[in-house]
Amino acid sequence: MSDKRKKTKVAVDIKRGRKRGIPRRKVVPVWRGRRFTASVSGLILASGMAAGWWLWNDGTVPRLFEKVRWGLIALSGEAGFRVDEILVVGREKTSRKELLEAVRLERGAPILAFDLGEARKRIESLSWVKTATVERMLPDTVFLRVKERRPMALWQVNGRFSLIGWDGVVILKKGIEKFADLPVIVGKGAPEQAATLFGMLGEQPDLMTMVRSAVWVGGRRWNLRLTGGIDVRLPETSPERAWARLAEYDRTHRVLSGGVKVLDLRIPDRLILRKNPVKTLRQGKPGKLSPRATGRDT
Repeated sequence: MSDKRKKTKVAVDIKRGRKRGIPRRKVVPVWRGRRFTASVSGLILASGMAAGWWLWNDGTVPRLFEKVRWGLIALSGEAGFRVDEILVVGREKTSRKELLEAVRLERGAPILAFDLGEARKRIESLSWVKTATVERMLPDTVFLRVKERRPMALWQVNGRFSLIGWDGVVILKKGIEKFADLPVIVGKGAPEQAATLFGMLGEQPDLMTMVRSAVWVGGRRWNLRLTGGIDVRLPETSPERAWARLAEYDRTHRVLSGGVKVLDLRIPDRLILRKNPVKTLRQGKPGKLSPRATGRDT
């Protein structure tokens, strides 16, 4: 190439704003840039979230969902998913009327509309029911399983009696005559402690059959009343050892058959007896009684 042509080519390149061998920079419109695209996407997302939040708080979305839900439930009922039978397992003391009122379900109702959780809460609020499970057995059956409370004792408060279960909950306050053979417990907080007491007493079954009542003293220990009016004072600590010791004493010495009035087991490894004064008349002048031990219970 001649020198003249080379000079002309360089001049043209200079006019175009670049030199030969230097690549031309690509000009990208601002609306196609990455930062701009990200900003617009973020703005759209934020706007969508704000609109969704407004619709939800306005109640539009929940109402729409609820409408769709009940529409599907209605269709399921037309397809045969309706309550035809209620099966119950575990009911003994709970009346059939009370249970059905708690279930709140009529034959022919759409089974998918039945709220299992709310029904369980209502059933467990019944006095005899300790726990309950509620299940659907599609297409037309509701299954109930209840676990009822077991009567443990009669709780005496201000001369009135209530039936107590083994979980310490009051079952009944009226109509408890049929449970008159149960032991009586007395004292504030006695129902919560009674299950532990009767579990311990049951370890000596022969003595357990003699227990008629138990008094929770000072929120820390028990006094027992046995058949024949015998009072047994259990210690605050290790009452099970004292109870076992009494059972052994009775087997070997028949201490419960000798006119005993009080058996104090509060001192470890020692049994303090107080006999009925009627059984200890002195020989001699009639009407004279032997001196009686005095003191107060703590």
